[in-house]
Amino acid sequence: MTQQFNQNRLAQATSPYLQQHKDNPVHWQPWEAAVFEEARRRNVPVLLSVGYAACHWCHVMAHESFEDDDVAALMNAHYVCIKLDREERPDLDDIYMTALSMMGEQGGWPLTMFLDADARPFWGGTYFPKNPQYGRPGFMQILQELSRLYTEEPERIGKNAQTLADGLSVRAKADARGDMPADLPTRAARSLSAHIDNELGGLSGAPKFPQPFLYGFLAKQAQLLGDSAISEAVHFSVERMCAGGLYDHIGGGFARYSVDAEWLVPHFEKMLYDNALLLQLMCQLYRERPSPLLAARIADTIGWVDAEMRLENGALAASLDADTEGEEGLFYVWTPDEIKHVLGGEDGLATRFIDAYGITEAGNFEGRNIPNRLHAKPEDNAEQRDEAALAQARAMLLAHRNQRTKPGRDDKTLADWNGMAIAAIAEAAALFDRDDWRTLAVTAFDAMRDTLATPEGGLAHSARDGQQLDLTLASDLAFASLAACQLAELTGAADYIVAAEAWMALVEAGYKDAQRGGYFANRADTEGVLVRNRPAQDNAAPSANAAILSALSQLTRLTGKPAYQQRGQALFASLSGLLANQYPSMTSLLQAKSDSDYPLSIIIASPHPADAEGDAANALRRAAASHPIIGKSVLLVGSDASLASDHPAFGKQPIGGQTTAYVCPGQICLNPVTTPDALVAMLDDLVRERQNSLNAELSAHNT
Repeated sequence: MTQQFNQNRLAQATSPYLQQHKDNPVHWQPWEAAVFEEARRRNVPVLLSVGYAACHWCHVMAHESFEDDDVAALMNAHYVCIKLDREERPDLDDIYMTALSMMGEQGGWPLTMFLDADARPFWGGTYFPKNPQYGRPGFMQILQELSRLYTEEPERIGKNAQTLADGLSVRAKADARGDMPADLPTRAARSLSAHIDNELGGLSGAPKFPQPFLYGFLAKQAQLLGDSAISEAVHFSVERMCAGGLYDHIGGGFARYSVDAEWLVPHFEKMLYDNALLLQLMCQLYRERPSPLLAARIADTIGWVDAEMRLENGALAASLDADTEGEEGLFYVWTPDEIKHVLGGEDGLATRFIDAYGITEAGNFEGRNIPNRLHAKPEDNAEQRDEAALAQARAMLLAHRNQRTKPGRDDKTLADWNGMAIAAIAEAAALFDRDDWRTLAVTAFDAMRDTLATPEGGLAHSARDGQQLDLTLASDLAFASLAACQLAELTGAADYIVAAEAWMALVEAGYKDAQRGGYFANRADTEGVLVRNRPAQDNAAPSANAAILSALSQLTRLTGKPAYQQRGQALFASLSGLLANQYPSMTSLLQAKSDSDYPLSIIIASPHPADAEGDAANALRRAAASHPIIGKSVLLVGSDASLASDHPAFGKQPIGGQTTAYVCPGQICLNPVTTPDALVAMLDDLVRERQNSLNAELSAHNT
């Protein structure tokens, strides 16, 4: 074995997850071509271990196996071992997670895959205990047996590797073009909503993931159909998420998922993208049905992002760990005695908090308590009952909790996740007219762009400590473009549209599948990728092609340029053949299609410069921003700016010196209005027209 590979090489990694493993006795290697050449030279397989910094079971397997000298000796002797951060390389994770599903195994992290020297998988799984338990084979046994098979039965290994590689290739190269049945979005919405648990909220069963893009799709279809049952199911589900332990009632923000069916016990890791997507969903639902509960959850989640996730330069960190001091959830749970100690007993504040948040002596999680509001009646929730006192109690408990050892923070800057979060915060800032949130979004965007900028004008996928990862994914450029479009609406600054157009031009030039349409995850020159996928199915976050379609739709509304709409239509047509059988995992693409099918530009034409827009412009913008109609973009145009010549509102002026709103569905503009009430009435009429038109189409289709 060469000296280079006879050691753990993660000390120079920028990923906090990889840094967690730099002192393992395992000779971990980064993902690079030389590692596979070493495996070929030694004639041993590659062991690929994929995880991320906030992952609890990744920590468990690390403590049990990767920190164990006996296990490490087996790994080093019989394998070349690669440790990979899935958040740095979601493209590679997607390939090998797909291979695992082809083996009939359920996915998850840590992902443990065994590859040949050509990076072809031949066997794999997720978490393995060191010794047999939980009905799982022991990791040491697996290491020994697979090493034996690789040496003694190479034909068998080769056959498995070739079969999986062929399957991955067929999937990646499949022609997914086709015509979507006109009624498929409606059928999909009614089918998916029928699986919502009417007692507990969310899709039936456990564990439960928030899946905000799924509920966003259902909410939009409910509006288009005028279907109150679907709408009610979505609102109820999100209210249960907001009441349960999935939400951190003390510090704000949502955990990754709930391990039970009641939303009570979370898997305690907190991810930036989950919170970003939930913010967007809550804003959408708040516009439909304003409530103190949603307003509080939106405000406190943004407060958590600002307090816990904002880096020194203003960009946003990736995640907070599930574990503290080696114990899952320790940072977040309480005993009654702790609460009484912090809140005192003289004025009854501790008693009120204990009663309101379901605190018991027995506890609801390993003898301690996860504060929650699941037991409260709808008319007696924390936003309506004794809120001032409970807010005081939460602030006191948060101050005390912050003295505990905090969960580790993965402080790398990810382009796609920052894009999602910035877009969500900007949307909330417009909805609630919050200057502080606007500043947070603008600052984070500037920091993201500065930190991740590449020489060709793109964005690196990840950076930390001044070092960029040499990788740009299509999803990075798409989600950053969505953030730029949202900031253009929020601020009226044309520079954001210029940035979005430039990034989407890079997507077109570097990621388009010229033969079949749609867009690849990677550029063609990305090294070490077994297959080039066109992501259409949602995973933890919306698919890259869904994000691209959303960005193209927003640019269509903001610029009026028909080329963006044409690109979006071509993208959807290239993937719509998958929808008939795979729509449950493609709801973000269907959601983006709804927005693109109902483009609506609302232009606020002011007689004043943008930086002196005045109360009239603000009132019209607030009315537009708070209306629930889907597919809209709202843009202020001051006297110091103008729209692109392709825009349907190009040349439209304030009427009689008054700030004027132009509502433009598609390429036409309706009669101008100058008051918020008239604007709201016009948008209400459009919602009804859409409902009548769609239901008439469906009726004709069914007959």
